[in-house]
Amino acid sequence: MERGVGWFVFLATVLLLFGFGYYLYHVAEQRGWFVVKAKFHIYVDSSTGLDVGDPVTIMGFSVGHITGVHPMPPRSKQNVRVEFEVFEPFFRYIWSDSYAKVDPAGFLNQRQIEVMRGTNGYAYCVTQPITVFSNLDDLKSDVDSQPNQWQLAQEIYDQNTNLVYRAYTWLNDSNLQQLATMKLPWVTAYNNTEAGKHYIVAWWHPRQHTYGGFRTNDDTAWLPVVETQPVADRLQGMISQIQDALPNFLSLTNQITRILNNTAQATSNLNITIMDTHPLLTNANLTIARLDTNVNQTITQIDPLLANANLFVSNLDTNITATLINLSGITSNLNAQVQANSNMLAGISKTVHDSDDFIQGLKHWWLLRSTFKKQHEKELRETNQPPSMPAMKP
Repeated sequence: MERGVGWFVFLATVLLLFGFGYYLYHVAEQRGWFVVKAKFHIYVDSSTGLDVGDPVTIMGFSVGHITGVHPMPPRSKQNVRVEFEVFEPFFRYIWSDSYAKVDPAGFLNQRQIEVMRGTNGYAYCVTQPITVFSNLDDLKSDVDSQPNQWQLAQEIYDQNTNLVYRAYTWLNDSNLQQLATMKLPWVTAYNNTEAGKHYIVAWWHPRQHTYGGFRTNDDTAWLPVVETQPVADRLQGMISQIQDALPNFLSLTNQITRILNNTAQATSNLNITIMDTHPLLTNANLTIARLDTNVNQTITQIDPLLANANLFVSNLDTNITATLINLSGITSNLNAQVQANSNMLAGISKTVHDSDDFIQGLKHWWLLRSTFKKQHEKELRETNQPPSMPAMKP
């Protein structure tokens, strides 16, 4: 019995230690105790909804947590400093063009930090050691002894602030000679083949355009931030706007009420006017009905006259047609006779000529000369009249 109790206590102790070890491992994995962590800090206007231990996300993944929320000194331009850690390998997605967003994460003033993935620029935090060379001869000797291994860890600008070399540019004799002519106080470079440390050794300084080392283990890298107001503040702003707009809305409602009252009164007056015009409309309908009856009677009386006129026109057309047919027959008969007696026109012409000679003979007969004397003298005067004198020259 004692031996059985001893084994039971032993197994229970082993299980308890195993469970406690698994719990420590799980917590260490969540806290990033076994991976490289990059420390960052941002400045926000308010600490509302941000607490120590809250997760930090990248592309929707939980990649770290908040490690500190501190108010800034009274004379500082910033309000609140928020520090957080990002675990490996996710801190390698953070480049020089990355920034942090502080967005609402619920309806109870919760907020969450999301770091935007970099797409262009330089790695924000690095694990490879950065070397600062104040003498270019030392850098040249290292480049000559270790070719195709050294790269720039800064951006090089000329006196006109024009970019000459970007960071990560491979160093060789030609660009080292150009750097020597620029008389730079120092040059930052790193060996690409050197193994990285198990911690962050340097971070990119956007304002200095170079990588700089951490002074202490508590140093953090700065990230720009885009902050969204908490939901409660936004709701309060909406309520304030509604309160400011409420008097105008009430006055508009009163104006609409007056307009509706005036419209109702106008409708009532229009209804009275319609009732007054109802007898006029009734008389107009009776007048139109009587006029319609008279018009129908007139049309009924005009119908026989139109029928007689139509009959008369038909008879007239028939008579005219018969007359034209008879005239056509006469003309055709005359034409036929003329065609049959081709010498008739010659005979008629000769008869007319002989009659004219006979009349002219009667004019000269003494018995009838006095009758044609006046006409004969008139013809002689017209025949023997002298020609008119031509106009005198000017």
